[in-house]
Amino acid sequence: MTLFTAATAQEAVAETFSYNNERFADLQMLRYQVSGFENLTLKQKKLIYYLSEAALCGRDILWDQNGRYNLRIRQLLESIYISYSGDRSTTEWQAFVTYLKRVWFSNGIHHHYGCDKFQPGFSEQFLREAIRQSDMSRFPLAKGQTMEAFCAELFPVIFDPAVMPKRVNQADGEDLILTSAENYYGVGVTQAEAEEFYGKMKEAAPDPQRPVMFGMNSRLVKEGGKIKERVWRSGGLYGEAIDRIVFWLQKARTVAESAKQEAVIDKLIEVYRTGDLKAFDDYTILWVNNTEDDVDFTNYFTESYGDPLGMKASWEAIANFKDHAATERTRKLSSNAQWFEDHSPVDPRFRKDRVKGVSAKVIVAAILGGDLYPSTAIGINLPNSNWVRAEHGSKSVTIGNLTDAYNKAAHGNGFQAEFVIDAETQKNIDDYGDYCDDLHTDLHECLGHGSGKLLPGVDVDSLKAYGSSIEEGRADLFALYYLADPKLVELGLLPNGDAYKSQYYTYLMNGLMTQLVRIEPGKNVEEAHMRNRSFIAHWALEQGRGKAAGGGDVVALVKRDGKTYVKINDYKALRGLFGTLLAEVQRIKSEGDFEAARQLVETYGVKVDASLHQEVLARYKALNIAPYKGFINPRYEAVTDNNGEITDVRISYDEHYDQQMLRYSREYSTLPLEN
Repeated sequence: MTLFTAATAQEAVAETFSYNNERFADLQMLRYQVSGFENLTLKQKKLIYYLSEAALCGRDILWDQNGRYNLRIRQLLESIYISYSGDRSTTEWQAFVTYLKRVWFSNGIHHHYGCDKFQPGFSEQFLREAIRQSDMSRFPLAKGQTMEAFCAELFPVIFDPAVMPKRVNQADGEDLILTSAENYYGVGVTQAEAEEFYGKMKEAAPDPQRPVMFGMNSRLVKEGGKIKERVWRSGGLYGEAIDRIVFWLQKARTVAESAKQEAVIDKLIEVYRTGDLKAFDDYTILWVNNTEDDVDFTNYFTESYGDPLGMKASWEAIANFKDHAATERTRKLSSNAQWFEDHSPVDPRFRKDRVKGVSAKVIVAAILGGDLYPSTAIGINLPNSNWVRAEHGSKSVTIGNLTDAYNKAAHGNGFQAEFVIDAETQKNIDDYGDYCDDLHTDLHECLGHGSGKLLPGVDVDSLKAYGSSIEEGRADLFALYYLADPKLVELGLLPNGDAYKSQYYTYLMNGLMTQLVRIEPGKNVEEAHMRNRSFIAHWALEQGRGKAAGGGDVVALVKRDGKTYVKINDYKALRGLFGTLLAEVQRIKSEGDFEAARQLVETYGVKVDASLHQEVLARYKALNIAPYKGFINPRYEAVTDNNGEITDVRISYDEHYDQQMLRYSREYSTLPLEN
């Protein structure tokens, strides 16, 4: 997911567009092509340009959310990288470069996926010498702070494994706030204090049937012994960055495609200026109902995976435009949303009587920002408010040009040949795998997240730390169940009744085995999406014993030539298991059954078989494949006439990873180093 240095040669984009670029540590950097940008109107190009600038101006917000020392550490490392006068050929220098690139990729000093703190491959002595041999004026010293005091403050954060070891801790039974390094809660705030604070706010809510998403856009701090919120808004916390974002949103409004889009932008600007969560709900309603325009975007505090309590939202942004041809696939799904809801295997009490406002499309990503960059989702379903979904619907996207880049990078790398059990299964994956991956994403985002309902009076945060894993599992199970439904063949979305098997196999192979490559030896599964894949796969493995046609196991882990493989003996029975688990997961969600959520995730989704883990790591290492991938953004430049009017927007793909990171720090450093 990453590159080397600015000296690395870049291929020309024209006909030799490169998807596999620079690589370091466990990361490989890819480029995504913004196909069709050249065919947009000038007005649309200007809109994309302005929205792209708004997407980059919030970069510092995410860095600070991920940890209170991140901005200072980034400036320290970049200052050395730019101005170091020592020997750049040593092993420690190369380790320093790798560390910096990992920090860039993760928007901080903790792994973007595993959340563990990076351990530098260079010594404290090396870093001290590097500081001495660099431009001292560049370093982020506080006023009156000596270099020795600066090092004494930051070195333990960088080097000591016991200091801020995890960005997000999900260990059952621990204080998840005190043991997490994220910066959503001030120093000394405990989990019990946070839960009590927001519990009282919910009790006092003026409209319990339409609650705002309490706490999503603030840091909870303790001042003078009292708990209070510092809201992220203009004039408040992160105000400097927010004002820059608002500036570009105002520019975007001047070239909006419709009056509806103007209203969306106006309301978002109001939310940024006031921090009013009721206004945010109003904004999401306007955004959900605006489905006609080609260009679209999101730009705000959105997903809550970075908060151990699953309440506070990380800042993210994306600008995009519709892929009309590919959207036909998602249109068929969204137009049949009520059929899927009515035929769901869940208890009718938990189904929606009437599915409203489900819209879906395939998009071309034009820029990625915040928590969507450099590592990003391939599908998005918003809004996250349950009552807004129920009353106004949701908007889902599959990001076509990113999945295309992933697929091109994966072809021919030897992964399938190493881990797939036999030639017949491999052929099915070769024939249908990429398409079924996309269809699974469509079902997950478009219908899965939008399905079902909470029972009256159930708190949306009742599942606490397990909420994200349960929700992602629910959407995955919905997609898996319906991938095997004859309805998809009837709709022309699958060519035959066997194509779905490619997704069933690769999903179980990932959940039971191959995703383990993303975990360090001795660690448990902690990331929400990994936990959901793990609990689904391991539950199916256990519950399917002896339940295949003829009495065998539905799914098994088998040994061949000393290697472990997934073997699916009964695909039809496996679909039945997915339906049974979907019904239970929906019940847990609808009833807010915290203990059942805890038992499901902890029993099936967390623990790792150490022997199997070592085997997977060894087999993966032999393939020399980076387990994580991310993207370098294209660069947009406005072409102007003598009067300063934009006459065109030029797009280029030739910026190296380190060049892009350093430019972003020069041009989009919007916050003080301590917030």
